Amino acid sequence: MYPNLYSFFVDVFGAAPAWTRYLNSFGFFVALAFIAAAVVLTKGLQLKEKKGFLHPKEEKRMFGQPATVSELLLNGLLGFLMGYKILGAFLQAGDSTVDPQSYIFSAEGNWGAGILLALLFAGLKWYEKNKDKAAKPEERIVRVWPHERVGDMTVLAALFGFGGAKIFHNLENWDEFVADPIGSLISFSGLTFYGGLICAGIAIIVFAKRKGISIRHLADCFGPALMIAYAVGRIGCQVAGDGDWGILNSAYKADSTGAVTLAVPGDLQTALQKNQTYYLQQEFKGSTLAEIPHKSFKAPSFLPVWMVAYTYPHNVNSMGARLAGCEGEEHCSYLPVPVFPTPFYETVICLILFGVLLLARKRIKVAGALCSLYLVLNGAERFFVEKIRVNTKYHDLPFQPTQAELISLGLIVAGIVLYFFCKKRAAATA
Repeated sequence: MYPNLYSFFVDVFGAAPAWTRYLNSFGFFVALAFIAAAVVLTKGLQLKEKKGFLHPKEEKRMFGQPATVSELLLNGLLGFLMGYKILGAFLQAGDSTVDPQSYIFSAEGNWGAGILLALLFAGLKWYEKNKDKAAKPEERIVRVWPHERVGDMTVLAALFGFGGAKIFHNLENWDEFVADPIGSLISFSGLTFYGGLICAGIAIIVFAKRKGISIRHLADCFGPALMIAYAVGRIGCQVAGDGDWGILNSAYKADSTGAVTLAVPGDLQTALQKNQTYYLQQEFKGSTLAEIPHKSFKAPSFLPVWMVAYTYPHNVNSMGARLAGCEGEEHCSYLPVPVFPTPFYETVICLILFGVLLLARKRIKVAGALCSLYLVLNGAERFFVEKIRVNTKYHDLPFQPTQAELISLGLIVAGIVLYFFCKKRAAATA
């Protein structure tokens, strides 16, 4: 596991710049996921525009104006924050006693770097506007195509997606949130994909309506984009070991180095007893050892064992038992009993489904139908993965479903209903 890029570079190259300690590997892949989604979304919108399904909107804009006070203040504030926290973090990255996560979410920072970048950002904004300043600013009407708004939609998706993911995770794990609300809110871990999908989706729909973009055609473009983003994001979960893993695979056992070997009868009970503090107070709160879910599955000869039984050594949340020979306070843990690496499964499955959606995009003619297919495929994928995934169950409901199972079933139903609605509407307007 590589909780940050520093650990990756050290493992591969033997050394790394100190500032890479502040580059969380999960965040790195989330950034890549947004980039991948933006590229796929842009291509999809351009295809819709070429076919005449999406059109530009005329907007009035002022040209030749100098930078306003509010623009200078906003850019200065952004520069200050980046300098105070981010540049400040890099400047003190050589201090191994500083916890990167604690530093980023603390009030600590570098005032000099903050003021320097504030002046730089404000100055660049002034220069940019001043070089195009006209003696007499004029108002012009410009045409803005939907694909030119991808940047705005990406920012909205990031803000509302992260917020929704945090909210839904804390609702799902209410006891943990009540016990430590501040820690739950600022933690790098603890993100529920469907919470982000729902909140970001609402924000994008409102934005699209205001900009005159067809919701059904936009939704078709978002289907493949969301699928590839989810696949790439799950790589981050797997690489960082952020807790989104599966249930125990009792066919295997682990030693103190995190290595996995075949188990014999009694190994599971021995490991659970030895590490019951971890399992009963962190991983499976409110359960007994007998209630901890597990399945026994041996890897076929053509697959490496880690694909069905992995211990997530050096995981980012420091969950599990202490690794033998690991120095330092952070990231020195492994899972005492191997688990199914469900983030890896979801990455593989969603890459395949992304290909299915791209093929379907060339064949499906009904507006909104591709989005319907995405909802069904995404819901089905997540529903079945939940069967071997660690998640909080609603014990008061029949069949004790998880939050993700309920939402995934809702997405499947919504996708089916949306398909017939779109098909009926297309027939009525034909």
